[in-house]
Amino acid sequence: MAIGSISIQLPASKEGTVGPEMSGADCVVASLEKEGVTTIFAYPGGASMPMHQSLTRAKSLRTVLPRHEQGGVFMAEGYARATGKVGVCMSTSGPGATNLVTGIADAYMDSVPLVAITGQVKKDMIGKGAFQETDVFGITLPIVKHSYLVIDPREIPQIIKEALLIARSGRPGPVVIDIPKDVQQAVFKPFFPTSTGLEPKLAPPPLDRSLLKTILDWIEKAKRPVLYVGGGIISSGAHLELLKFAERTNIPVTTTLMGIGSFPENHKLSLKWLGMHGSVYANFAVDQCDLLLAFGVRFDDRVTGKVEAFAPKALIVHIDIDNSELNKNKRVDLAVLGDIKEALSALNQLIDETTWHPPDFSTWHEEIQAWKMKFPFRYRKTEAHILPQMVVEEIYKLTRGEAIITTGVGQHQMWAGQFYNFHHPRTFLTSGGLGAMGFGYPAALGAKIAIPDATVIDIDGDGSFLMNIQELATAVTEEIPVKAIILNNQHLGMVVQWEDRFYDSNRAHTFLGCPNNKKRIYPDFPQICKGFGVRAERVTKPEELVPALKRMLEAQEPYVLDVIVPYTEHVLPMIPAGMTVKDIIIEND
Repeated sequence: MAIGSISIQLPASKEGTVGPEMSGADCVVASLEKEGVTTIFAYPGGASMPMHQSLTRAKSLRTVLPRHEQGGVFMAEGYARATGKVGVCMSTSGPGATNLVTGIADAYMDSVPLVAITGQVKKDMIGKGAFQETDVFGITLPIVKHSYLVIDPREIPQIIKEALLIARSGRPGPVVIDIPKDVQQAVFKPFFPTSTGLEPKLAPPPLDRSLLKTILDWIEKAKRPVLYVGGGIISSGAHLELLKFAERTNIPVTTTLMGIGSFPENHKLSLKWLGMHGSVYANFAVDQCDLLLAFGVRFDDRVTGKVEAFAPKALIVHIDIDNSELNKNKRVDLAVLGDIKEALSALNQLIDETTWHPPDFSTWHEEIQAWKMKFPFRYRKTEAHILPQMVVEEIYKLTRGEAIITTGVGQHQMWAGQFYNFHHPRTFLTSGGLGAMGFGYPAALGAKIAIPDATVIDIDGDGSFLMNIQELATAVTEEIPVKAIILNNQHLGMVVQWEDRFYDSNRAHTFLGCPNNKKRIYPDFPQICKGFGVRAERVTKPEELVPALKRMLEAQEPYVLDVIVPYTEHVLPMIPAGMTVKDIIIEND
């Protein structure tokens, strides 16, 4: 049996096939291959060695060796975010497993399908403080959809099939499988089931279609409606249904950070994204709307600010597949449980089958257009320095919005969202809920492995890039031609911005440059990259920027561009934490 399962276990399917005699480790690999997993990001150690030996004999499963387990789990996330498939990673016990925790938490916060397999000490040593023993099951309980500690090797095929199903079903998320070393070494004849028995239980909740007519009725009565959509649109693959619904109803659309790409940002109905550093016009529109259609969102505090003052004039409709999110952060007027793709399809069908026509929202659109004209994303250009916003603008022009962009966490993350227009889902890969620095570069590697023909660019900060800089070695040895742009301001830029705004510019360990403030740029990223065998260059002058970007994009190998930018730039607009749109900061003092 599986020890410590979170949900009720249904009987395993009796349909399936019996395999030849093999070890538990061989069974892990065979099970992954049978489930269609083609890539695993795995770092070996004592408690996972049997599985790594089996991976060398895999027929269709590629093993990518990261240089740190955190890099491996972020790669698996990048793979999953770019494709919607389950990302799979593996580590040894103890420190290997604990190095996965940040990535597991990140996948949980952002609803990313992930399976993390960890080696464990032998069964009879569990709980005795054995060398490199850690209770990864217990440590990860609050940040997973489900956990397994495998005691019986014969359960491996069933557990792996279940884990992959659970990770991708409903609201996606991470699953941990902890496998003791002697379970990996046990020899037996495995039974590979054709189904888990969980499929009906994990099907999307039934949609109450009678509530959808109410939504259309409310739209008919509205004067200033807004569609507020999030990562649920992308997870469910509902972007085309959303586009059709928005165009049929003529309702403007704003997204969360996780929803970027779910609606084309060059569309006339797009308000880009809202929240702390979102567009002024999106924040104004939500503040003034009389109907807010919240689809696949969770009313995150970085969106709402002071939650009771969020959309204060609006009737609010919330559709989400996770019942626990309904009325959790924000009380709404109509809560609808269900898959957002099914809901939007049904709404579109209702519109098609009736003589329903949206009211005239022209006055509302004119008001929004005036805000767009008055308050675009902008910055003060200078001939003396390369400004970070300029870098993102130029990348957008050169790629025409057709690249996959990953980011670390901080100012550069916000500028990437502000000044790059995203036209497709799964093209903006960022750590949203957890805000994990070090995410950008390994996530880019995972995305490039998943979609090798795509242009994949990590827009990063010097602080974030340093956190997983060792994955340059992975890029070289695995021949992954990912591009990285470091917006290098020698500081923890977002923390500096908060110091400037709220702490009288007192620098509390946010300077990352050369000690004693010597006037040289440190660390020397091009030299570090050279040591890894990665092409790199540094630019400091505005006229150098575009030619360097073109060289980077034309390169058929890993490439890092170190762009020196001033640390005095702030990400604007900004709604201070816990405040309202009335407190928005639009321009620098």
